[in-house]
Amino acid sequence: MLTVYSDQHRLHAPAFEILDGELTPVFEKPERADLVLARVRERQLGPVALPSSYGLAAARRVHRDDYLDYLAGAHAEWLAAGHKGDVLPYVYPVRSLRQLAPRHIDGKAGYYAMDASAPICAGTWQAAQASLDCALTGLDALLAGARGAFALCRPPGHHAGTDFAGGYCYLNNAAIAAQAWRDAGAAKVALLDVDYHHGNGSQAIFYRRADVVFASIHGHPADEYPFFLGYADERGEGDGLGSNFNYPLPLGSGFALWRAALDDACAQIARSGATALVVSLGVDTFKDDPISQFKLDSDDYLRIGERIAALGVPTLFVLEGGYAVADIGVNAVNVLEGFESAQR
Repeated sequence: MLTVYSDQHRLHAPAFEILDGELTPVFEKPERADLVLARVRERQLGPVALPSSYGLAAARRVHRDDYLDYLAGAHAEWLAAGHKGDVLPYVYPVRSLRQLAPRHIDGKAGYYAMDASAPICAGTWQAAQASLDCALTGLDALLAGARGAFALCRPPGHHAGTDFAGGYCYLNNAAIAAQAWRDAGAAKVALLDVDYHHGNGSQAIFYRRADVVFASIHGHPADEYPFFLGYADERGEGDGLGSNFNYPLPLGSGFALWRAALDDACAQIARSGATALVVSLGVDTFKDDPISQFKLDSDDYLRIGERIAALGVPTLFVLEGGYAVADIGVNAVNVLEGFESAQR
């Protein structure tokens, strides 16, 4: 299986996020991607390629132009305003406030963010573009006939919406790839999110559409981030009604319960008639993940890859979360090896 990776992810290395009421070193750090890459090479998964450059045309099919302009200039504006360090919001346009983008960077930072866990440093925009390029390069390999490809994306993307960042995410790599696959001729694409946290950005992007089926298995939003989306009764709206499937699970869930949700999600994808699959590959479902509450073991990820392979459609794996850094490479590559072994 082809892996697409860019060293430019290291340009994104913000110092702090706000977590549990404190300034905390960011859990989403460069070491994550380095360890996954090392495991890919150790296991001889397949060739590792640099991404091609695609510009922003595909991103503009998913994200608003003003949001992309904000990401491109946010850190420079932050410094020009006399601030130091990384861009972090302190005010948000909640329900009773006007939903208008301010001129000042302090207002923009809150307008274009859902939380304080997506700080923007000097290299964030360049790294985010390179991360998206990894996803689109992996897609090109599938369009050329490959059955599977792995986009080793960092920063991740599934919490990013059309016009906001959050949860370590800036550009929604998986959603952009799914849209690009549609634009390349796929009649229906499925997006399966196996990250511990609900892919709120991806769901919202496709919620009123039937041509991209979304399924997510995640910690129950009554108890877990992102809290405000991911309930089982969210089934889509308008043309998208019946094309959105959420599997919110209790905190502490093990693989038996998680696997049952995966089986149902895969059955829904098969019934939809989707001929292409994007997987938001988060491995923060691991039992030792420091900011998650599921109890999967490393061997379980082999079974996940095998089940996804049984769908029998070309599949793009896009790296999302996973913060037990000592194990992230083993767990992510186990999914890919399970998928590959089931193809033989």
